[in-house]
Amino acid sequence: MSEPLSTDSYKGVRDFYPADWARMLAMFSRIRVTLLAWGYEEYNASPLERAELYEAKTSEEIVNEQTYTFTDRGDRRVTIRPEMTPTLARMVAGKRRELAFPLRWFSIGNRFRYERPQKGRLREFYQADIDLVGLPKGEADIEIILLASAILKAFGAKENDFVIRVNSRALLNSACAEAGLKSDDIKQYLRLLDKKSKMTPEAFDVASSTITVKDPLTLIDAKPLEMFIAELKKRGVGNAVFDSGITRGFDYYTGIVFEVYDTNLANPRALFGGGRYDELVALFGGEPIPAVGFALGDVTLADFLETHGLAPAAGASIPQLYVGTPSESDIPSAQSFADTLRKEGGRVFVNLTARALGDQIKDAVKRGIPYFVAYGANEVVNKSVRMKTLATGEEVVLPVSDLPMRLRSVI
Repeated sequence: MSEPLSTDSYKGVRDFYPADWARMLAMFSRIRVTLLAWGYEEYNASPLERAELYEAKTSEEIVNEQTYTFTDRGDRRVTIRPEMTPTLARMVAGKRRELAFPLRWFSIGNRFRYERPQKGRLREFYQADIDLVGLPKGEADIEIILLASAILKAFGAKENDFVIRVNSRALLNSACAEAGLKSDDIKQYLRLLDKKSKMTPEAFDVASSTITVKDPLTLIDAKPLEMFIAELKKRGVGNAVFDSGITRGFDYYTGIVFEVYDTNLANPRALFGGGRYDELVALFGGEPIPAVGFALGDVTLADFLETHGLAPAAGASIPQLYVGTPSESDIPSAQSFADTLRKEGGRVFVNLTARALGDQIKDAVKRGIPYFVAYGANEVVNKSVRMKTLATGEEVVLPVSDLPMRLRSVI
C-alpha cells in the first residue's frame, strides 16, 4: 500500500478555512469601500503573463530569483505574476485610445514570489494595487499618498501609528550622476541601496565603495521633497518625512517613491509602498503615459492591524439557522421552507441525512450555528416552529412568518 499524501500545503503558502477567509475578506472589504469612495474602479486579469513582461522593467532580483517561470506546451515562457503593475501597463497600452484618462483603478488578488518564507513574507500573498494613470507629477502624487493614509485611517489607525517616508527616484538619479556614476553604476547602486536595511552599515559601506567614491545620498536636493511634504501636511497628512534611503526595488520608478512604516517597536517594518512610473506603458509602444500608484499586501497589513488592535471583525460566514428534519421524507419541504428564509436574506443550513434530531443538534453545535429548528409534517400544518438557541438551550415557539425578522437580528 502506498504512503498517504501529505496534508501539508506547499511551503510558503496558506490554506484559508472559512473563518480565516472571512477575516481576509473583512480586511480587503474595508480597503475596497475606501477605494470606491475615492472614485477608483476595480479591474482584474489572469495571473499568467508572458515572462518578457517582467524581464523588461521589473526588479532584477525578482526576475532572476523570485519568479515562478515555466515553459508551456506551446514552448512559450510564462510567469505567474509576482506583481500587478506591468499587467496594468499592458492593459492600459492595449486600449489607450478607448480609455478615459485619468484612470483611477485598483485590483485585489494573489501574487507569487519564490522567497524564503519568514515573518511578513510568503510565496503567495494577497495584495491591493492602486494606481492613478494619466496625470503628471503634482496633484496625482499628492492624491495617491493621501489615499494611502486614508486606507490605514479607515481601519482606525492614527497618524502616530505609522510614518510615510518619501524620496524621489529622479532626485536620486541626479545625485548619483553628480557623484560620478554612469547608467549601469546608478542601477547597481540603487539596487544596493534598496537592500541597505537588510545589511550592516559596515557591509553596505564596503559594497558601495566599489561603485562610488562619493556618497550620492549627501548630494540629494531635498528642497522639492520638503515642499511636497509641506503640501501634504496642509492637506491633512502630517506624518510624511523625507528619507534619502527610500528607493523601492523596481527599475520602472521614475519620480516620487514612498514607503509606509509601522512606528510600533513590536513591528518595526515597512508595510507597503509605491511611486511614480511614467515610462512603463511606453514599453508597449506609443507615447509615455504618466502613472503613480502603490500596493498593499495582506501579510504586513494584518501584522500592523493586529499589533495596534485594529483588525476588523470577520464578516458573517457561518449559517444562522440549522433546519433539522425528523425524517428523510421531510427534506423536500424543509428545503422549500429554507428557500423562503433565504429570499429574506437568511443563511440557512438544511440537514440532508437520516440522523436522529438529537444528532442533528450536536452537528449544529459542532458547526457553530446558533439556532436550530426541526421542520416536518407538524410544522407544515401548524405553520410554526420551535426555535432553539443552542448556546443557552432556550426554546421559543414562533410563527414561520416571524422567523425572517428573528434572523435579521443575528450577525
